[in-house]
Amino acid sequence: MTGSDDTSLVFYHGAPFKFNTSIRKHQRFIYGVAFSPDGSSVVSVGADKQIFLYDGKTGEPKAEVGAGEHKGSIFGLSWSKDSRKFVTSSADQTIKIWDAEAGKSIQTWRMGEEGRVSIPDHQVGVVWPQGRSDGLIISLNLNGDLTYLSEGEASPRKVIHGHQKNITAMATSDTRESKPTLVTGSSDGRICNWDVPTGTGDYIDGERHTNYVSSIVAAPRGIYSVGWDDSLRSMDASAKVFTGSAASTDGQPKGVAVTFDGLTVVSTHKSVQTFKDGQKQKEVQFKNTSPTTITADDYLVAVACDDGSLLILDPKTLETKRKVDPLGSMISALSLSPDGRHLAAGCSNGKISVFATSNWEIAISRWSSHTARVTSISWNKGGTHAVSGGLDTNVFVWSVKKPGMRVGKPNAHKDGVNGVAWVDDSTVASVGGDAAVKLWKVEALS
Repeated sequence: MTGSDDTSLVFYHGAPFKFNTSIRKHQRFIYGVAFSPDGSSVVSVGADKQIFLYDGKTGEPKAEVGAGEHKGSIFGLSWSKDSRKFVTSSADQTIKIWDAEAGKSIQTWRMGEEGRVSIPDHQVGVVWPQGRSDGLIISLNLNGDLTYLSEGEASPRKVIHGHQKNITAMATSDTRESKPTLVTGSSDGRICNWDVPTGTGDYIDGERHTNYVSSIVAAPRGIYSVGWDDSLRSMDASAKVFTGSAASTDGQPKGVAVTFDGLTVVSTHKSVQTFKDGQKQKEVQFKNTSPTTITADDYLVAVACDDGSLLILDPKTLETKRKVDPLGSMISALSLSPDGRHLAAGCSNGKISVFATSNWEIAISRWSSHTARVTSISWNKGGTHAVSGGLDTNVFVWSVKKPGMRVGKPNAHKDGVNGVAWVDDSTVASVGGDAAVKLWKVEALS
């Protein structure tokens, strides 16, 4: 049986399948049809808020089920394994279990606040997994959340949150923290906080970014993000909330970094700015070039520009301390090692150069396995290894002691890797255009 936007159901006999009859019971679009596991019945649901039951062998209509029960379009349905019940999900924010023989609702869950219409809580899909004995039902809402329900239980078991769009930024808690926190941001402005052992995420609540999250950085005193809504925001990952008010960056942010003495450094398309407690402290304008990426520690701010230059600034005054010789390709990612001894610079041609900050000479030039722009670099706590990700979809882990040695994961994210970070000394995380957060076990390090 098939359902269509023309409100008709077509019943086929087969195989080979041939047209048998056409049925018109619905008044609007049909969103779902499903046979019971034993094949004796078929149910259809649609935008007209109606549910119809049919004979599974002939296609003849048997009954309308629950007229007027759902107050919004019904988007999904699924049968129980015993073919006696089925479940539906609706735009009225409810999931209902039905007794197929009696034609009555026997349990209802409503998502969202009681008495309040919430578009993100529209239930757009539902499945009753076969082969389970615990009565598990999983519903999908318009926000992309998965709600785990159990027949006979009034409240959900759990709700799984995550990203639905390209993940554009990621950070773990600062290397001085004992317990890392994984925080990610996406192109729709959503920021999630992840519990690494369980793999579950929660949204950061409060006034979030309204656009593309371009960078996230973590420090012992908090986590900071910048987005294309031209704002700098701070958050408390443990409480899962944004803190304070958003600070205007007066331009499209390209990156954010922190110093351990309380300064937050932001690069935009036209300037570098420092903030403290949400208030702008200093700003230096760039007239003939535009910053592309930034990193910082207590002693320096490193800024890469689109003309290939690399500038070393004083974090307190933002005065230029040194101009490093260009690498021949635009620098697209920067990362300082935790001990401050090395600065890794990833370029648009896929090569990574590592500078010794003592003299700003290139200490390592053999990290060159990426075949497209390097998007992210992160050092481990000891500063002995770095992980990188690129638009070539690959993730590589590099060794300072043996620059020619590497371990890698090709095709880590099919639409390119946008962020990498160390979770612990043997685990790295990556994010990408596929909206996925992945953890990798790193072995055979030298």
